[in-house]
Amino acid sequence: LSASMNVNMDSVTEIFLKLLFLLSVYHRHMAVTGNKYNCDDQLVSALPQSSFSSSSELSSSHSPGFARLNRREGAGGWSPLVSNKYQWLQIDLGERTEITAVATQGGYGSSDWVTSYLLMFSDSGRNWKQYRQEESIWAFSGNTNADSVVYYKLQHSIKARFLRFVPLDWNPNGRIGMRIEVYGCTYRSEVVGFDGKSCLIYTLNKKLINALKDVISLKFKTMQSDGILLHREGQNGDHITLELTKGKLSLLINLGDTKTYPSKAQINVTLGSLLDDQHWHSVLIEHFNNQVNFTVDKHTHHFRAKGEFSYLDFDYELSFGGIAVPGKSGTLSRRNFLGCFENIYYNEVNIIDLARRH
Repeated sequence: LSASMNVNMDSVTEIFLKLLFLLSVYHRHMAVTGNKYNCDDQLVSALPQSSFSSSSELSSSHSPGFARLNRREGAGGWSPLVSNKYQWLQIDLGERTEITAVATQGGYGSSDWVTSYLLMFSDSGRNWKQYRQEESIWAFSGNTNADSVVYYKLQHSIKARFLRFVPLDWNPNGRIGMRIEVYGCTYRSEVVGFDGKSCLIYTLNKKLINALKDVISLKFKTMQSDGILLHREGQNGDHITLELTKGKLSLLINLGDTKTYPSKAQINVTLGSLLDDQHWHSVLIEHFNNQVNFTVDKHTHHFRAKGEFSYLDFDYELSFGGIAVPGKSGTLSRRNFLGCFENIYYNEVNIIDLARRH
């Protein structure tokens, strides 16, 4: 009976600790996604004329600079020279910004309005990505008259400098006409670049190490299809490696003694594709005991790591962008990362900020 109670208590303790871990991860997600601060400022109304551009304009009175919500200057909004599906209205926000909502109107006092449109975003104004929801390209419902405002809260906020509205359908008795507003706030970020020969090494404080959990999060952007994003290795051969291979992310993790069990303790999980598209992609690795959650963008793979240990017996060093000592794990390509990392966190420690402050 005593042994049985001890087993049950251990199970209860483990469940309790897992709940604490999940709660801490949930609260961290809340902080990261920006729900702790207001991010609904009007971003378009104060922009200069030079921040607006378009595929074409019907006349100087229909130029994109007149496409501000509730404004009546010019002809009362933007209209392209020809109404077809090749037209677009573009805004330069001046810096990378977190965008949380959009709103549209038709042209003031006209029969010109857009009934559906696509939203595209970019950091450079050259390489564009379409807003997706539920893993499909999302067509926004537009207007049914010229003056009513249709507001749309984005399910997932966009981080970008440039935003482009692409009309799909419009009033059949009129032409394309748009006035718009964008809502959001300044995007707070720390970015570091890697040249393919460098890496960033974080030496952990042994006193602060918590064996119960490990949470690593970052964003990356690259045009290279191969490169090591992250590596840690322990004295017993335990290791974790995050590597970009042919545009896909592979997480190689081993919690066992590779000297005794060279293959049984190793697991390799691959997520994503075409990640070398020069757009930002997010990565989250959550490790608790043998449980691992591996998330790339919005896709998560849950698995149980194999091995003798429920924790990673590391040398207290974490290497980003490459392997600090080449040849530790003979199966790796050893190609260092070429591109940018943003907002690297290890158990809520801001790694890039630490590096900047030496």
